[in-house]
Amino acid sequence: MPETSAHDRLKRQAAGKGGEIEKPLPDGRRIDAATGKKATEVERSGSAAALQAAAQRLKASGKLQKVLQVPQQDMGKAADAMRKAGTKGTVKNLTGTRRRSVN
Repeated sequence: MPETSAHDRLKRQAAGKGGEIEKPLPDGRRIDAATGKKATEVERSGSAAALQAAAQRLKASGKLQKVLQVPQQDMGKAADAMRKAGTKGTVKNLTGTRRRSVN
């Protein structure tokens, strides 16, 4: 299913000028956006399984900074998914006004 224009815009914004979107991971999966030190996944669905899969992709990225961007009402579920996956990083809302660290 093709991604929405909003999802594509968020990926491009996360990558910035020097980053890449749809960066391949060693196991064949792809991360939404990556720069030199940061990996970003955008998950707008709110489904627990999709959040868990996004957290696993962030963990596999091997980047120092890992960011999972979700709608604000899903920030708690996203933090739980990152803890279950054993991924340390940041959960941000889509506009970037709120963030939560996950250790």
